[in-house]
Amino acid sequence: MHYYISDDKNKLQIDRVVELLNSTYWAATRPRNVIEESVKNSVCYGVYDSNNNILIGFARVITDYATTYYLCDVIIDEIYRGNGIGKALLKEIVSDSRYDGLIGLLLTKDAHDFYRQYGFKEESTRFMLKVN
Repeated sequence: MHYYISDDKNKLQIDRVVELLNSTYWAATRPRNVIEESVKNSVCYGVYDSNNNILIGFARVITDYATTYYLCDVIIDEIYRGNGIGKALLKEIVSDSRYDGLIGLLLTKDAHDFYRQYGFKEESTRFMLKVN
């Protein structure tokens, strides 16, 4: 499996981003216009199949570049899972020098073991949530 990772938003295929996110439990009903706006205002990582340049994975980072970054919308196309692509994507993100010294946050319902490999740990005593 040959693939590459890029944070160049000009390469993103928004139709594929929408398709991938709409297949998840957290963004299944997220409207396209909201996805487009979130992409516009985030650092985005695309994973592309080198054979045909099709987007096969995606992740976003929201950050102030000074204190905190929030990792979200991490998804690999189901067809391509099991090939280490998600691990490569996470390695790329957590080693990005733009986030050096920042506190990384994320939310997950079922992938705790995966994210622990990259230094994330549960912190339930301080986390709060407000939905507007």
